[in-house]
Amino acid sequence: MTPPDAPHNRWSDLDRPPLNVTALRRGLLRPDALWTSLEVVESTGSTNTDLAARARSGAAGEGTVLVAEEQTAGRGRLERTWTAPPRSGLFLSVYLEPGDIPVERWGWVPLLAGVAAATGLAKSAGVDMSLKWPNDLLVTIPEGSGKLRPGEAPLGEERKTGGILGEFAGDGIVVGLGVNVSLRADELPAPTAGSLALAGAVSTDRETLLRAVLRSLEHWYGRWKAAGGDAAASGLQAAYAAGCATLDRTVRAELPGGASLVGEAVAIDGDGRLVLSTEGGLQQPVSAGDIVHLRGAAGGLT
Repeated sequence: MTPPDAPHNRWSDLDRPPLNVTALRRGLLRPDALWTSLEVVESTGSTNTDLAARARSGAAGEGTVLVAEEQTAGRGRLERTWTAPPRSGLFLSVYLEPGDIPVERWGWVPLLAGVAAATGLAKSAGVDMSLKWPNDLLVTIPEGSGKLRPGEAPLGEERKTGGILGEFAGDGIVVGLGVNVSLRADELPAPTAGSLALAGAVSTDRETLLRAVLRSLEHWYGRWKAAGGDAAASGLQAAYAAGCATLDRTVRAELPGGASLVGEAVAIDGDGRLVLSTEGGLQQPVSAGDIVHLRGAAGGLT
C-alpha cells in the first residue's frame, strides 16, 4: 500500500493501471483501418492543444490518435476546464481530414463523435448513454448509490460523464473526448458530474472502452464520408436524434453574447442545429450555445 505522502508514480493506484500501448496498437492499427498512429503520453495539458499544433505544422495525418493518462489543462466547450485524477478516465484526441466533403458539413463531425462514443461505451461498459446537445455524454446514477453532497444532482437523474470538443486545425479537424470512467463520488469535479463506475458499468477497463470508442468512431466516420457528408443519408442525423436526451424537453439556450432563448427542443436539423419551438409558435434553430434542461413550470435544472 502506498503511504499517503509517497510521490506519485504510474503504479500508485493499482485499481487504475496504465494503458498498454502495444496492445492498443496491435488491435487498432491495421492496414485497412482509419487509425494510422496511436501514442499514449503520461501527462499533458491538453491532447487537443497538442494534436492541433501537430496538425498545423504538418506533423499529424488523418487517423492520428493521441491519448493521455492525465490531462492537467483539459478543455471543454465554452473554454471550460476538464480535470480528473490520473488514469481515471479516457482523455484523447483524434485528427480527421474529411477531404472533399464540403466544409459546411464538417460541423457534423463532433456530433458524429458523440454518437460513436455513446454507442461504443454503451456496448462495452453496459451502461445506458444519452447525448445532451451538442456534445455532452450523460449517464444516470441509480438510486441507492450513496448520500448526496450539498448541491449534488439527485440520484436517478442524468449526470454528465463526458464531453467532446472539435476544432479546425491544418487541413482537418481535431476531435477531443474526455470521459469519467472510474471516478468515485468524492472525486467528481462538479455536483452534476457522473462516471461510468457510478452508473454501474460492467467494465471500467480503459483499454476495452478505448478500443470500442475508436472502432465505433471509425464505423460512423466511414458511413458519413461514404454518404458525402450527408447526415441524413448516412443515418447519422437519425441516430443522433434517437440518442439525444435534449429533444422533447423544455430547455434554455444560453446564446453567445449573453442572450437566452427558452423553448421545447423539437428536432435536430440537417445542419446539426437544435430546433426550439418557442412560445410564439416560431421554430428557432440554435447553432451554438449552452443548453440547460428545464423541468416543470419552475424551471428547475435537470
